[in-house]
This record gives sequence, structure tokens and C-alpha cells, in this order.
Amino acid sequence: MSMDLREKRFESDIEAWLLEQGGYQPGNQAYYLKDKALDFSELLAFFNGTQRKEWERYQRMYEGKADHMLYKRFQEQVEEKGLLSVLRNGIKDRGITLRFVYFAPASGKNQDLVEKYHKNILTCHRQFAYSADNHNTIDMVLSLNGIPIVALELKNQFTGQSVENGKAQYMARDIREPIFQFNKRVLVYFTADLNQVFMTTRLARENTRFLPFNQGSGGAGKVGGSGNPPNDQGYATSYLWEQVLKRDSLLALLQRYISLETEENQPWRKGKVLFPRFHQWDVVEKLAEDVHRRGAGHNYLIQHSAGSGKSNSIAWLAYRLTSLHDMEDNMMFHSVFVVTDRRVLNRQLQETILGFDHQPGLITTITDKDPSTDLRDAILDGKRLIITTLHRFPLIVDQVGAQKGKRFAVIVDEAHSSQSGTAARTLRDTLADTEEALAELAQIEGKAEAELQDPEDKLIQQLLTQGRHSNLSFFGFTATPKPKTLETFGVKQEDGSYHAFHTYSMRQAIDEGFIHDVLRNYTTIENTYAIIKSIPENPELLEPPAVKAIKAFQHGHMDTINKKTAIIVEKFREVTLSKLNGKAKAMVVTASRAHAVKYLLAIRQYIAQHGYEDVKPLVAFSGEITIGTEKYTEPSLNSKPGKPISEAQLQKEFASDRYNLLVVAEKYQTGFSESRLHTMFVDKGLRGVKAVQTLSRLNRVYKGKVDTFVLDFVNTADSIRDSFLPFYEDTFLKEGIDPNMVYTFKDRIEALRLFDKTDVDKFCEIYLKKGPQASGDMGRLSAALQPVILRYNEKET
Repeated sequence: MSMDLREKRFESDIEAWLLEQGGYQPGNQAYYLKDKALDFSELLAFFNGTQRKEWERYQRMYEGKADHMLYKRFQEQVEEKGLLSVLRNGIKDRGITLRFVYFAPASGKNQDLVEKYHKNILTCHRQFAYSADNHNTIDMVLSLNGIPIVALELKNQFTGQSVENGKAQYMARDIREPIFQFNKRVLVYFTADLNQVFMTTRLARENTRFLPFNQGSGGAGKVGGSGNPPNDQGYATSYLWEQVLKRDSLLALLQRYISLETEENQPWRKGKVLFPRFHQWDVVEKLAEDVHRRGAGHNYLIQHSAGSGKSNSIAWLAYRLTSLHDMEDNMMFHSVFVVTDRRVLNRQLQETILGFDHQPGLITTITDKDPSTDLRDAILDGKRLIITTLHRFPLIVDQVGAQKGKRFAVIVDEAHSSQSGTAARTLRDTLADTEEALAELAQIEGKAEAELQDPEDKLIQQLLTQGRHSNLSFFGFTATPKPKTLETFGVKQEDGSYHAFHTYSMRQAIDEGFIHDVLRNYTTIENTYAIIKSIPENPELLEPPAVKAIKAFQHGHMDTINKKTAIIVEKFREVTLSKLNGKAKAMVVTASRAHAVKYLLAIRQYIAQHGYEDVKPLVAFSGEITIGTEKYTEPSLNSKPGKPISEAQLQKEFASDRYNLLVVAEKYQTGFSESRLHTMFVDKGLRGVKAVQTLSRLNRVYKGKVDTFVLDFVNTADSIRDSFLPFYEDTFLKEGIDPNMVYTFKDRIEALRLFDKTDVDKFCEIYLKKGPQASGDMGRLSAALQPVILRYNEKET
């Protein structure tokens, strides 16, 4: 078979599937108007099949100009509101409403709407000639009732091409062409080859941003990295047309998923069209299918890493559940709750869902400031979607348990608070100003913090106390599930272990470039000193200030805040300020409130002594702390010209260009997102979930941010790596073992893909010491590791 034939075979296979099994008709370009980017023959056929009376009235009203006026009114509305809005709402002209698509009704009881839905015309065009000025073509275009909405560039490795060639073609397109104008015709652009799929929703020449649309190497919702698994039944990318682009799925995407995101007071042209990434679409559809099949009363754990787009996944799931029907075609849930403490998610939920459904009163928000009767009344009144806080969770459980005959869904956003500080308030405030006292306080506060129940712990305890309600379904989203969370929300397997219902792993998020690998440039102070010590001294060269500070710290054998401060400031100026054109930021994680205060004061003193004006620190801690005779609070230590900075204002101030260094004590270690945060200095013992959550403050991506940096004064590299291992791919709880031990043989083998561990014997020793199923068979384990090490070495080479 020739190369050209192989390429055509890939395209023809896709076309054949869409026409034979996907619900599409073959397109005919003879009627396509290139200057208008419309096929009027398809559109009028749709009108005659669904709105004959309205279209006949429209023709009589405009006599022989109906086609011209239809296009004119349609295009005016598209220019004013965007195509998405016109598809969802239609147009109204002189009292006549015309719709350009009929979506599937939530219930099958309205037969007229069901029939109109089935009369939508979806067509597939190969080698689509789109321009009136040239003969350029797109490999494939999918149209809805004559309106092109999906473009595909299909590439084949047999011809020496891949998705990268498809991206290049899109970036070379003339975006002035009607078909390519943002949110006026095509809504999503895919490029696919035999192995991968990428997509974008806006062509912007060389600034076009493509996102991966892959299942993950382990398969949809499973553990893995980037890419797709092999497919014995077809192409690795067959899921694109067999699942996502088939008729019902594409119409559902238009109805329930594709949305427009804009900033406040921003016109739609400046916004962006949100098309779900594959795992977002997959998890919502799988959850909806499982609930529809099994009914209410089940719990679901969704382990999606940072970088997964969790806020949008929650918004799409919430909207999906509000309209879901059961097997008898009755409304599945009377109310859907979204439990969160994040104001950003609250706003995003409302904007996303209102973009789909403008039904008044669909969304009700209950804050901590509102009386508890408001939540009770919202439940009794049958409000469809209720957004509330974690503190109101017990009341939800109490109220819905008494609602006989009604079913409820509760979506729980990751229960981490960036404003905790609770443990610190229970401790003594006054301490002598000595190193021994600070060490004692760090130990006391560390113990209290470890024993403190965070919101996730309290939520789980509440669920266990109340027991499972047959009318209540829970959907828990988290990147770092604890053992109790796995046991409460996870799916029990035949071997007794508990797994998440759906996974988007940290490994996949890193591989796909949605978060940074925070361990890539993680180093301890000992390792840093060892590296410095190994460099031959050259008297002719001046040592950088950071090197001098590290040597002074090690040679002095005194673990003092002042010595660490010198290292922090100099490393901050050497590393952090060299990133993002000097706009990068850093965080100092301290062991107690007293440490945080003393660090801030020491940093201010150091930069004043050295005349540094580019280090601009803030501090974050809760309550009041007394050191010696002085009392300190967060607002009293933080100020901008003219007035103090309140706790509520601190996050916004740190995000501005006025400040770049944040010293924290048990605050902002979880639930805090600042994309320009590049560097972290750790002077606090971290382990397990807390270590992952704390260091993950650095992992957010930002334009120009290519790496991160961690300098740790306290923890060892092995302990931090061991903390990350359970969450790097998949966390699960195995029955009959220590509930805090969630390591698996697979975890430790695959860890070699991330960490610099190439000594097989040492690696086996670690596994045999900590692994839950240590067998002592060193030879078998070593043999199993060899292929992984070979892959690692090849990657490094």
C-alpha cells in the first residue's frame, strides 16, 4: 500500500464510521456558500422538518427575501452574542422565533421535542474547500444543520506526519476567513494522528494554544501518563470519533459542556470557548451513566490532580445532575448541592451554568453569613442547585435525611482550607526569645496540626456518624485522598482494596504540561552544601552571596533563623528574581507563628542592612502571638502605604506586583493558588498529604514559567519523595494493612520514571522495608525493575 493510500485510509475509515455508525449524513459542498460559511440547503431542510409553520410565516413576511433576511438576522445575532448563544437561544425576528438546533429533552415524555431532536442534520465533509479566494481545504468538517462547527486535520505517521503537522496547518490558516472566526462558525479544531489528539477553540496564528485531548496512557479514567493506550480493535485515537464526535455525544457537548468564559465586564469576543478536555467529559458522562443505572444512595471518589480543571468538571457535573432522569424517566435528584469554600468556584459555577440555562432561580448560594434557615428553605422549596460552604455540611445531611421520597446529590469540592490556623490558636502565645523555645514551639504546633481535624476529616466523620442514606449520592473531588476518604468514597474491589471511581493522575498532569513537577528542582540544604563543596575553589573568582551564606550556615553549626534568613534572601535574589522577568514569587514555610514573625523581622532587617529594595515580604498567620513583651498580628505586621492589610486582603495583595515573598505559618499551604509562585523555602517538618499539598503550591503553570525551585532546611529528599509516591499515579487503600500505608509495588517501580533512583538493590531494600507485601524475593524484584531502569536511562540519554 502506498503512503498516500495509507493516509487516505485513515481519513476514509473515520468517514465511514461516522456515516455508518455515528449518525452523520454525507455532506455536499455544492450548496455550501463559502462567503457566508453556511449550507442553506441543510438549514432550510432542518427548518422544514422542525419549524415548518414558523418558516412559512417568515417567508410570507419577507416575500422573496426570506433567505437573505434569515442570513442577515442570523449573522447580526452571531456578531452580537456569538454562535454558542444563537445555537442555544435561536433568533427572534418580528415576533417569529427560529431555532438552529433542537437539543435532547431531559425527559422522553415530550414526544414532539424528541422528534425534533432526531431531525437535526449532521453532515461529514471530506477535503472541505472553505475559501472563496483559494483552493485550500480542511481534511474533515462536521456541520450541524448547515453550520460548520467541528474541524479536523487528520495526520498519519505512515506518511511521516503527525499532530504537529496538523497544528502547523491550523496556525497558518487565515483567521479572516468566515469559517475560522472565533465563536462565529467552527467551535473546536481537532488534529489527530494514529496515536494522539490535540484541540483548540480559537485560531490565533502562532499564538494558537493547543490542549491535549488524550485518554492517558492507562486508558480513560485510569492510572497513566500522557498519550493513549494501544487499541487492538482499531486506532489508538478511535475514541475521538467513536465516542466524542458521534451524533448524540456532539449534540450533548453543545448542550451541556461547551461554554464561554469571560472576565467581569468583558465582551464575549475577548473571552474563550471552553471545550472539555477528554478526562473532564469522560468523568461526567461515566458518573451520569452510573447514577442513572444504579440510582441514588452511592458515593463516588474522583481523584483528579491539580491541573485537571477541577472547577469546570464540578460545574459540568452539577449541571448534568440537575437534569438527570432515572430509569423510569423521573427526575433523579430534587436538588444538587455543591459544597465548597472557594469563592472562585462559586462564581465560576454560576457563570458556567447560567451560560447553559437561563431559568430564573436555578442557582441558590448560601454563605456562612446567611441564616441557617435559608439553607433549610432552599431545600424545602426544591431549589435545583444549591452552592454552600463546608461549615453547612452537617445541616445538609440532617435536612435531606428527613426528606422522604426525595433524592439529593452532594458534590464536595476538595476540603482544604487555605485559611486554617486553628491549631495555632490553641497553643500558648508567650515564649522566651530563644532557639530552645522556638524548637519546643515547633514541636508543639506540629503535633497539634497533625492531630487537628481538617474539613475533609470532619466531613468524613459526619458521614460515618450519620450512616449512608439511600436518597443521598456523594461525589467527592480530591487530588490527595486520605485513607478514610478512600474507604468512604472509593469503589471496593474484589480483593478488598478501595480505588477512586475516576483518576486523572499527577503524572498525567505533569506529562501533559498542566502542572510543574515540583520535585524536579527540589533540594535539601545538605545536598546544596555538598554540591558547593564539590566545586573546586578558585581564589580569583568571587563567591556569590548565596554560596557564602550557605557556607556560613554549615560551618557555624547553628540552626539559627538569622543564618537561614541570609540564605533565603540571597537565594531568592539569585534564583527567584531571575524568573518571569523578575515577577516570580516565593514562599517561606515555617514551623510556628513565632517562627513566621521572627523570619519576617529578620528578613526586613537583613534587606535593610544590605540596601536591597527588590525583596518585598509579607507574613501570614492566624490570631495574635506574643514574643517577649511585643504582641503581633498579621495585619499589624503587613501594611501598604497608609493602612494595614487585612487577612481578607492579603491574598490579593500578594498577587499584585507590590509584594513577592510570603512567610507563612499553617496558612496558604493548601487551597492557595498563585501562578507566579516559583520558589519555596521549607523550615518545617512535612510528611504525607501535608507535604504534597504544601509543595504543590508551586505547581501552577504560568506563561514563561518553565520550572520551580525548593530549598528544604528540615526534611530529607527520601521522605518527601515517599510522601509524593502514593499520589503520583493512583492512591488506593488495601484491606488488612496499615491504613496509612498506601504504597504499592507498582507505585515504587513506576517511581523510577520520576526520581533519580537507579541503584536496584537499594531500591529493593526500600521496598522490602516499607512495602505492604514484602516477600524477600530480591532476585524477582530486581528482574522486574530492569525494564523500567532501561527506559529511565534511555530517557536520560
